[in-house]
Amino acid sequence: MSLGAAARIVALLAWALFAPAALAQDDMDLPEGEEPATLLADSVEIDGAGRLVASGNVEALQGTTRLSASRIIYDRERDSLLVEGPIVLTAGDQTLILASAAEISPSLRDGLLRSARVVLDRQLQLAAPEINRVGGRFLQLNKVVASSCEVCAANPVPLWQIRASRVVHDQLEDQIYFDDARFEIYGIPVAYLPRLRLPGPGLERTTGFLVPQLTSSSVIGQGVRVPYFLALAPNYDLTLTPHITTGPTGSLEARYRQAFRNGRLTFNGALSRDDLRPGETRGYLFGVGNFTLPRDYRLRFDVEAASDSDYLDDYSISGKDRLDSAIGLTRGKRDQWFGAEAIYFNVPGSDWGSETRPAVVADAIWARRFTSAGLGGVGLFELTAHGHERPSEVDRVGRDVGRVTARLGWRTDTVGPAGLVLSSEANLLGEYSSFGDDADAPDPSSRLIPAAAVELRWPWARGGHRGSAHLIEPVAQLVWTPDDTVTNRPTEESVQLELDEGNLFSLSRFPAYDQVEAGLRANLGVNYTFTDPDGWSLGVTVGRVLRAEDLGQFDGYEAFDGATSDWLVALDFDLSRNLSLSSRSLFDEELSADRLETRLGWQNDRIDLAGSYAWLAPSPVEARPDPINQWRIDGTLRVNDRWQASADIAYDLERNRTAEAELGLEYRTECITMDFGWRQRFTAEVQDDPTESFTFEIALAGFGGTDSGPRPRPRRCTR
Repeated sequence: MSLGAAARIVALLAWALFAPAALAQDDMDLPEGEEPATLLADSVEIDGAGRLVASGNVEALQGTTRLSASRIIYDRERDSLLVEGPIVLTAGDQTLILASAAEISPSLRDGLLRSARVVLDRQLQLAAPEINRVGGRFLQLNKVVASSCEVCAANPVPLWQIRASRVVHDQLEDQIYFDDARFEIYGIPVAYLPRLRLPGPGLERTTGFLVPQLTSSSVIGQGVRVPYFLALAPNYDLTLTPHITTGPTGSLEARYRQAFRNGRLTFNGALSRDDLRPGETRGYLFGVGNFTLPRDYRLRFDVEAASDSDYLDDYSISGKDRLDSAIGLTRGKRDQWFGAEAIYFNVPGSDWGSETRPAVVADAIWARRFTSAGLGGVGLFELTAHGHERPSEVDRVGRDVGRVTARLGWRTDTVGPAGLVLSSEANLLGEYSSFGDDADAPDPSSRLIPAAAVELRWPWARGGHRGSAHLIEPVAQLVWTPDDTVTNRPTEESVQLELDEGNLFSLSRFPAYDQVEAGLRANLGVNYTFTDPDGWSLGVTVGRVLRAEDLGQFDGYEAFDGATSDWLVALDFDLSRNLSLSSRSLFDEELSADRLETRLGWQNDRIDLAGSYAWLAPSPVEARPDPINQWRIDGTLRVNDRWQASADIAYDLERNRTAEAELGLEYRTECITMDFGWRQRFTAEVQDDPTESFTFEIALAGFGGTDSGPRPRPRRCTR
């Protein structure tokens, strides 16, 4: 046994024999379950005054409290510990106290520390000539300077600090109370508060004011949001935010959150009175909820409502002009899926679109996948229901639709000689539809539609340099559906058509069952893939659709019109560490583009960049009388560990103006975060001047536990 270890054992024995009465007396004040203090030291002696003196690596422990010092003297007459520094006292994981000298009780729960400094959660520092520790719960400081900024001889004045005549830290509730508080920036007083309560750095939820936010809007003027958080219970809370502006505008915003054992919900809303609509009370309510139900069901709902169509944009809440509220129920298993959803659409305070746009849409689907050892392949049975209703009762314009479909499908795959893959697919669709407010539509209407397809794939693989691989795969698919599938039934849902890699080899390009692609046709394409062992890859798909006869199903859709579709050219390039590029284009026979879409992503240690470009030709049948020609850039630049800039810009090349733009700038140090945001957008096609809004927010590190992001190291202190 080493001499140091032996000395510590002697110290423990001496402490236990010398002060049992004091410890027993002090135990009467200890909370239930806590043990008396334990002393460890390299040497212990009795001085001339009869006091117990411990020195050399002295440590005293009591529960989660740990004290280390150069020397501790136990005075039996005063029943106290005289501690000589430097002193380091830790209370749990959140509190660290540094002092030069102290006189504390043997239980370490009460005492006076001199020339002391408290560090909370390694962020907030409270410095004072004296600190009183009371009952192991409260720290009382007088003539206090509080800051989370680094202070040294070269930089003696922090960026911000709070001076107070007295501070009390409730360690149990993790609340900090200031008396006669003065907030200073670089030593200059900017605010005075007789009483101030702030949450400790380890507290995530407590009732009180949150960080104010400065705002500026070209519509409602300059203002400030002052949120007040109410922690009503451990599982639900309410935040009330008055929004005060320079104009004749007043708003009260609210957010309610509640967590349940099986889910959670959140509601956001506001009420406003302004001069934009004199005499009216304006407002909105958005809500969302997600719940897990018995037997693996999941329930989700969202609510969207507003007093008028301009409110959301006037107050920079949302750019939506058509709101939707929905409720849905789903359950997924290995070979089975169920989903049901109902959606209500509305334009707040307006009848716009009510004659032509459905107000209520409902869908349900049940699907089951199955196999048969005797037949081989995979089968799918699908049962769906759909319905939508328009408020208008005008003939044809106010058409309502109800539909039930059942589909049975089967697919088999066989690998033949030379790697040829032969697939066959059969499909039988049964549909029953009912139409209302349309004298020309058949009502009711039912039909049975068979479909069959054969597909041949021939993958060619070849190894390249250093383990790279090339794969070329020609694909030919022949699909047949009876010609009499084409009817004069109204098309309600399948009005937006796409041709891409996902549906090039599909039995039907229509996204819903109100229309089914008919006739004999060939889906042709070739896929090329290159993979490199360094992690990057390239994929290219080229294909088109050839029809035996033009049945007129795609009249007006340039990409599908006629007996042959446009050429589809798709490219995906992935440089796994930094760059990704995807592009999809549709070209006609003269190689004139009908549609171009390109997305680019770039990422490294400093930059996150995403860009896109889209060009769509005019299409009256898709309610697009003018071309869409727009690029968008969304990125973040980390200039250094303190500065970060962000931008999200969409530019309309057709109108030669910015469609929407958001810019953000963040400055972050070890003790403060400042956020500045600017937003501009056009809310209407004929709008001349865009709406603009600004936000500015300051958050001080060390108060509350919501700021969990990494913080830069303090600047070096130089002489």
